[in-house]
Amino acid sequence: MAGHIGRRLRKGATSTAVAAAAVAALSASQAPGVTPAGGGSDGPLTGSTPPSPDGSATGNSPYYTDLPPLNTPTKPGAPTGPVVTGPAEAGIPATVLAAYKQAEQHLRTSDPGCNLPWQLLAGIGKVESGQARGGRVDANGTTLSPILGPVLNGVGFANISDTDRGAYDGDSTHDRAVGPMQFIPSTWATWGQDANGDGRKDPNNIYDAARAAGMYLCANDRDLALKADLDKAILSYNRSTEYLRTVLSWFEYYKNNSHQVPDGTGVLPVDRSDTSAGTGTGTGTRPSPSPVPTPGPSLTPGTVTPTPKPPSPSPTPTPKPPTPTPKPPTPTPTPTPPPSPSPSPATVARLKDAAAGPLTATAGSRFEQRPAVTALNAAGKPVARARVTFTLLGETDSRFPGGATTATVVTGTDGTATAPELQAGERTGEFTVRATVAGRTVTPVDRTATVTARQADALTRTDDEGDKATKAAPGTEFAGRIRVGATHKGATAPGVAVTATLVAAAGDTTAAGKGPFFKDEQGNPVRTLEGLTTGEDGTLTLPKLFADDLSGTFLLRLTTEGGGTLTVELTVA
Repeated sequence: MAGHIGRRLRKGATSTAVAAAAVAALSASQAPGVTPAGGGSDGPLTGSTPPSPDGSATGNSPYYTDLPPLNTPTKPGAPTGPVVTGPAEAGIPATVLAAYKQAEQHLRTSDPGCNLPWQLLAGIGKVESGQARGGRVDANGTTLSPILGPVLNGVGFANISDTDRGAYDGDSTHDRAVGPMQFIPSTWATWGQDANGDGRKDPNNIYDAARAAGMYLCANDRDLALKADLDKAILSYNRSTEYLRTVLSWFEYYKNNSHQVPDGTGVLPVDRSDTSAGTGTGTGTRPSPSPVPTPGPSLTPGTVTPTPKPPSPSPTPTPKPPTPTPKPPTPTPTPTPPPSPSPSPATVARLKDAAAGPLTATAGSRFEQRPAVTALNAAGKPVARARVTFTLLGETDSRFPGGATTATVVTGTDGTATAPELQAGERTGEFTVRATVAGRTVTPVDRTATVTARQADALTRTDDEGDKATKAAPGTEFAGRIRVGATHKGATAPGVAVTATLVAAAGDTTAAGKGPFFKDEQGNPVRTLEGLTTGEDGTLTLPKLFADDLSGTFLLRLTTEGGGTLTVELTVA
């Protein structure tokens, strides 16, 4: 796909400083959801006629609204040249990279015709939030502080009245774009996902946001391996040709120049484009904004925002980017700032097990119950906002989302922290899930988790060999081979262990001493086979059977974990 797309791209894009300037501007002003919630219009970029209300251009968006103004990566008078980025720019924080790849894998299964590459999500994530502010996320993938775009109050940006009562953006009057992929609340209500299995659809969680962005880009049956559909998908996220060019530049760059870096060490944007209409997406001191053109007439979703020619501003000193410091200064307060999830470990005296039931799962499935603990102080009262770390101990290939063996969760107002959903691996047996308090020595809570073998509650014969597989003359081999299918609660059961035993009579519990037999690797007769496993389609073809010199009727008994049983009659005559 790289060659297919690359041949159609304009060679090069914007310079490093200018491309970085687009990151904050685009995240603040062009969130997904400004286009229709149905995955964006696939119409042309020309004209200002509202799309048909019943067409794909409007999707589930409940209203029409102007697109916010955009500071494009190519500033007036600046030359156009290739993007120049060093090795540091290629680094993607570990958790953020894992979220992009998990989203790609999910879409590969749920919508294989879309052909979503994770590098496209990385390109959008770079432009929207600088990869979640350089990977400032916790172990569960949630940003350490909310990422908010400007207040969309019509002052220099679109005028979007509140749709979530401030639940996501802390503003009960107007909406704001939220999270590392910058969804506005109304669009998140349609496209939000719970990709990390914590029971919440959180736009500030990179796993949830990346999967939602992937599904949004794949809407309208797009095939992103096709250049036309790729462009439509990106433009549905932000209907600006400059945005399209910038994202494509990063997309191409990440396909050949990317590597993992530790969380919190990613390169942050250096040039800001915030205005007084909001607080933007980053932290630190904000340089004086460039003059914002007076907004023109309202355009509807699905139409292009014309790139305005900025008026000649009065001479002002050239703004300088904020001086990097070891710790970013406190961001400018918002009207209703969300509470910071600052831990309070010093007040936690003990942890109490709060899981609802046993932790048991079949190999390859999700645990129905999730580990949970309640943090209590010395008086036995719940402690909110304490950081609890869940760790998987022992020989297991079970994992938390993203393939993690640890997950850190902040306790709620009731003092309870619930681990993300746990996916059972193929290794059966027991292991331990340990809960500890970050930053404080408190007796841990250990829970035993058990992974059982895959099960089947029914076995049926599926071959069409007929008598060839069940009748033979003494001293010969059976001409056909028996094939069986396993199901569990009516569904195909792959990976199920099957035991085959040849018995003389129905009530026998041990293998017969004579009669039909299988052969082991040395060619010796065996009448019990263990470790047989059904394939991906839930079927199993048995090894070839042989008859000794004893004539008569014999039974082949097949059994599985979960109660599946099948008896096949064999005749030697």
